[in-house]
Order: sequence, then structure tokens, then C-alpha cells
Amino acid sequence: MVVSSMAAVDLDRRVSGKKNVFPSNEEADECGGSSTEKVESPKSPKSVVRDARKRFCTSGLPSDVTIEVGEMAFHLHKFPLLSRSGLLEKLIEESCSELDGSVCLLKLHEVPGGGKAFELITKFCYGVKMEITALNVVSLRCAAEYLQMTNDYGEGNLIMQTEAFLNDVFSNWTDTLKALETCNDQVLPYAEELHIISRCIDTLAMKACADTTLFNWPVSECNDTKNSEDSMLWNGISTAMKPKSIGDDWWYADVSTLSLPLYRRLILALESRNMKLESIAASIVYYAKRYLPMMNRQLSFNDRIHVNSGTSTPAISENDQRAFLEEIVDLVPNKKEVTSTRFLLRLLHTAMVLHASPTCKENLEKRVGAQFEQASLVDLLIPNIGYIDTLYDIDCVQRILDHFMSLNQPSALSSSPCIIEEGQQMTSGSDSLTPMTMVAALVDGYLAEVAPDVNLKLPKFEALAAAIPDYARPLDDGVYHAIDIYLKEHPWITDPEREQLCRLMDCQKLSLEASTHAAQNERLPLRVIIQVLFFEQLRLRTSISGWFFVDDFESSQNPSVPKNDRSHQMDPSKDQVDGVNEVRERVSELEKDCLNMKQELQKIVKTKRSWNIFAKKLGFTKKSQQPCKPKESKSCDLKEPASTVNAEQNQPNEAIHQALKV
Repeated sequence: MVVSSMAAVDLDRRVSGKKNVFPSNEEADECGGSSTEKVESPKSPKSVVRDARKRFCTSGLPSDVTIEVGEMAFHLHKFPLLSRSGLLEKLIEESCSELDGSVCLLKLHEVPGGGKAFELITKFCYGVKMEITALNVVSLRCAAEYLQMTNDYGEGNLIMQTEAFLNDVFSNWTDTLKALETCNDQVLPYAEELHIISRCIDTLAMKACADTTLFNWPVSECNDTKNSEDSMLWNGISTAMKPKSIGDDWWYADVSTLSLPLYRRLILALESRNMKLESIAASIVYYAKRYLPMMNRQLSFNDRIHVNSGTSTPAISENDQRAFLEEIVDLVPNKKEVTSTRFLLRLLHTAMVLHASPTCKENLEKRVGAQFEQASLVDLLIPNIGYIDTLYDIDCVQRILDHFMSLNQPSALSSSPCIIEEGQQMTSGSDSLTPMTMVAALVDGYLAEVAPDVNLKLPKFEALAAAIPDYARPLDDGVYHAIDIYLKEHPWITDPEREQLCRLMDCQKLSLEASTHAAQNERLPLRVIIQVLFFEQLRLRTSISGWFFVDDFESSQNPSVPKNDRSHQMDPSKDQVDGVNEVRERVSELEKDCLNMKQELQKIVKTKRSWNIFAKKLGFTKKSQQPCKPKESKSCDLKEPASTVNAEQNQPNEAIHQALKV
């Protein structure tokens, strides 16, 4: 916007014979400069000295007033200024009326916008053409208000023209954003008083909440159809393709250029207009990743020393990042499942590195605990920032898990716990157990990751594993895997500690693969191995009994059909036949495993029997029978009684039952 105004003051009353008092456009451009140089004016025989901190006007008249604004000094004339500004008229009358021909000095260090804005105002007062843009309209409007440039001091004064231009700015998204970005500390009090900031924010919030399919307010590049690839000619007529649809995230990058106080006010305005919390949370994620470099990468153990390592953004002080993070945490919507758990955990990682306040970290831990089932194992591996011996911050995960249990365990306990067999899918009727089961699998995986840490103490490992209730684990394969890793990496723990650690798992809830591994695991106590063998044998008997029941049921349903031809008469129940075949195959596998287990038990029994024979030979046992007489040597039976043999054969089962009683 180009405006022009001529000062209605006749300076010829002071200097007669002088024409062209006001500088032309070419001469007026010489009223400013940033470097010290001499410029010969083509229309004036005099040269003009331009300095970085001084401004001279080449009107041919000596300046009679000097105005200092900040570090800049403006050598001007009284009458063009007092004809447009009520404040300058008052100051000139008070300060310069008693001076006799000497230069008047005014200090206006509080002018909004500083020296740059005042330089544009002097051009306006001298009638020089100047351009009002979205980048300078806020400072000009505030400076005009400060200088009292109303219509009482000339028709079409600066206040009216800047106000009219602001109305045009508010109709455009990009110009409104530019104007809001210029609301810095120099103009902030006046911008607040004139409601410029609130009007800009309300305009941006209204356009961000509007339906992009109805209004074409956002960036114009989205509707650019001049691309040759998107258009084609048909009979000489250009047929352009439809413009690409604009997503809900089109405004994220634009508003991320705002300062944090202005961005906070914009988010509050969006919430008041009932924008979806998911969109607001996504915008906050975009904004945080832009100003917190550590949010864009996975944290490591080196981050406890180097806060800005590996970032291409300008270095930001740790204190500024800490204050910024705490503000962002308060700005994130508190509703469950609106913000991703990964983002919350990244915020928690960064808060630990930046040593944020305990309230901030506790707030993040509670938010993560409220939706803990959505977390991933990678994000849970939080490096230990303090001076604790463990590699990962296990205490933090324990607090998150405790908060999750406090929110979900009461509702889960209200429903009767059920045991889910191997391979059984969770039905829709057990939705209350689904988050708990997901967290149980997540904790088991986390225990397996932290188990190799040699500094991890047994009580801390047990506390984290025992926090999950038994009904939350359909299978105990995960916790068995973690226990096995812990026993492997901590071979120095005592046998009672091994027994206590193995109580965390239920041998009855191990899968076939895990049971086979546990039966051959030398790191497990003998009692646990015997329990695994017993329950596997029990499972084998149950499977065989179920197979015989299915076979008898089929025979009772079709008594006249031979067994060989039964498959041809069961077309409607072909799936059941396939299931029976699978059961038979599995039974055969279980029989083989059971045979191997029995062989192992027989080896144990033989070892015990050979030790008893060896002891008898050495005379350590009492003789329970009379020796055979020489005359009755022929009739003496050297074989053992049948009852003794049966007792020895039943020793494996007795050993199993004795182990189960322990």
C-alpha cells in the first residue's frame, strides 16, 4: 500500500526565495542510510552526509530540531512534524519555544518500533511516498498511536491509513501471520492495548478451524494448476486436474514460526473454538520438534553430558530448553489417547536430560501410565541420567507401571479372572483384560532387555515382574525368557534366590516349546524342572484323553459306518476331521517328548540305585534278611521281590510328588 501526504506548512515564511522546499522522491530516498558515504544529489549542489546513526533531510533548509530515538538521531524540521503529530506539537511547544534560533533536542526512546518505525513516520510527515506492508503495519500503527497522529492533525492521517490496512491484512492468512510475528517486545504493550494481537489470533484460529473445502484461505500453492503434468489439451481447451485436497495439518508449519507466548494463545483460541484435540496435539508435536533438537532422535547414554550433540539447529541454552519444555508439557492436552505415547515418552526422556522440575516429570509419567498399553519397547528403554549403577532407569518404568495398575486393576478385578489356554485367542467378552495383557507382554519384554545388566539387583527385577497379576499373562513364556537371561548373566546368586526368582512364573502356563527348553535348562533349580516335567506329562494325558473322547463320539454318531469309510460320510464336518488329525500329530510329538522325559528319569533312578548297591557292599546298611544257608543255596532266589521292583519303578512319580509338595 503506497500512501502520500504533503505537509500543509509554508516554510517560505522563514526562508524567502526558496522553492522546492520538500525533497522530491529521489531526494527523499537520501533521508536514510546504514553506511557512511557521500552522495551527490543531482538536483542539489550540496552533498549529503549519511551516517549509520544519523539521518539528514536534503531539503535545502537547516534542521531546527533533533530527535533521538534509541541510538539514532534524526535532524529534521519542526513544522512538518507538528502538523501531523499531537505529541510532537506538544513537546516542541514546551521544549523549543524559549530557544532563539538554536536547534531543539527531543528524546523519544519509547517510540514503538524504534528508529526504523520513526524513520518511516518522518517520511510520511514530509509527504514522501512510502509503502505499508504486513511487516511494518503493526509498528507503524503503534507508533502512530504513541505520537497521536489522528485526523485532528490532518485528513487521512497515519492512524486511519494503518487501521484500514490492518483490515485488509486480516483477510489474508499469510499477511496476518506476518503481522503477528512482528509483535515483539518493542510494540507489545501498544499492540495489546490496541487489540492487534487478539485480532490476529482470532483471525488465524477462525481460518484454521474452517473447512478447507469451502474456503480457499490457506497457501495458494495447493491450488496451483499451471503444472504441465497436471493439465492437458483437448481440442485446444486446457483441462486442468482438480486441485489437491488440503489436509488438516496445513497450518502446522506456518504457526510454528510464532514465539511460544503467541503460540500458546493461539492454541487456547483453537480450543475455545472446539477444534479436535488430535489436531491440536499434532500441532504441538510439530512445534516441539522444531525447537527441541533432542525430540528428533533416539536418546543415548551420551546425552547426559552433551545436550546439543548431533543437532544442526543453532545451539540453545539448556535453561531455555528446560523452560520451553515445561511450557509445552502444560500445553499438551490431558485427555487420554489424544497425544501419542511415544511423544510423551520422548518428552520424558528430554525432561530427564534437561533436569526439568519434578512436577513436570511426574506429570509426564502419569500421562504415560494412563495409556501405557500403547507404548513400545524401544521408547521404554530410558537411559539412566543420574548416578545410579543400572544402565536404564528402571525406577521410572516402575512408577509408570504402578500408575497404570492403579487405574486399571480395580476394573479388571471386578471381572472374574480366567485362565487362557495356549493358542486361545482373546474374545470380545474379555476386553477389560486386553490393556492389562498388552502391558504384561510389554513388561516381560522390558525385563528381558534389562536382565543382562550385571548391576540390576534381584529385588528390583522381582518387584517389576511381580507387579503384573497372574491372570494378565495367558502364557508365561515371556517372564521365563527374562528369568533365564537373568540367571545366565548373574551366575553368582544363591540357590534360595534362584528358587525365589522362579516363583515368578507358573510352570503350568508354559508353552510346549518353553517347557522343552526348561526341562533341559541346567540353570533352573531341580524342583522347577520336575514341575515342568510333571505338568507336561499331565498335559499329554489330557490331550490323549481328549482325542479318545472325540473318536468315541464319532463312533457313537455313525455306528453303521466303518472306520475306513467314515471320512466319506462326514463332508459337513470336514474341519473336525482335520482338527483330529492335528491332535493325533501333536499327541505323537508329545509321546516322543514324554519318552525322552521318562528316559531322563530312569537315568536319575539308576544313579540312585547304583549308589544304594555301592553302599550295601561297603556295609553301611543293615541287613534286613537272614543269609541263605549253605544247604538251601539251590532254593535261594537271587531275584528281588516283586513289591520291591514295583516300588523302584514308582520312584520317579514319588520324586515328582515330593518335589511338588516342597
